[in-house]
Amino acid sequence: MRVARDRARQSMPAGRDCVVLFSGGLDSTTVLAIAAAGGYTLNALSFRYGQRHAVELDAARRIAQRSGVARHVILDIDLRQFGGSALTADIAVPKQRSSEQMAGGIPITYVPARNTIFLSFALAWAEVLGASDVFIGVNALDYSGYPDCRPEYIAAYQTMANLATKAGVEGTQALTIHTPLIGMTKAQIVTRAIALGIDPGLTVSCYDPGPDGEACGACDACLLRSKGFAEAGVADPTRYRGGAGAAR
Repeated sequence: MRVARDRARQSMPAGRDCVVLFSGGLDSTTVLAIAAAGGYTLNALSFRYGQRHAVELDAARRIAQRSGVARHVILDIDLRQFGGSALTADIAVPKQRSSEQMAGGIPITYVPARNTIFLSFALAWAEVLGASDVFIGVNALDYSGYPDCRPEYIAAYQTMANLATKAGVEGTQALTIHTPLIGMTKAQIVTRAIALGIDPGLTVSCYDPGPDGEACGACDACLLRSKGFAEAGVADPTRYRGGAGAAR
């Protein structure tokens, strides 16, 4: 990833900051690498928001350190105060759902307004940095039905963002929200990650991991990840609970 970033920077002015929403999962790590390959100075923004899968933040720290990130901020927001999601309340994470079930509605792992909250913090930091580019790893295909991962949502947020800041009103900053994965399948994301030199074994995507970071192998995130590796023809390096691959 560092080689790709350094080569790309040769053709771009130095110091072009961007903010990357970065969870430590496969998708956001791929987006981080895409931004790096574009020659941006990387400012990674992660959140400790009360999620049960907070081990992903350990992965985010390790990956940020290896990826030449200029600044990595981990913000604390306690969304458990609101609950309403299997990720932020004492609600069981759904397991072993079929593809049809995943496509059948908005799952209980949806965290109310999460991307709106995250993008708002990214917008604030971008304005302070004088950055016009925010990257987010939303996906409208293998996305488990989350409404804040759709192209129309991103377009609406970008319009709002450029009306809501001093920099936008004064014309000194026109924010662009980059969603390079939004039209990709998980298999295509896996292929892109490998091409960018990412070690996917460093990433964490599971909604219900063990305390040592082992993936459960049965939540929607694990099933989509495992399916993506299989369809890409790439060995899945994920450490699953009990040593087995993700359940089908």
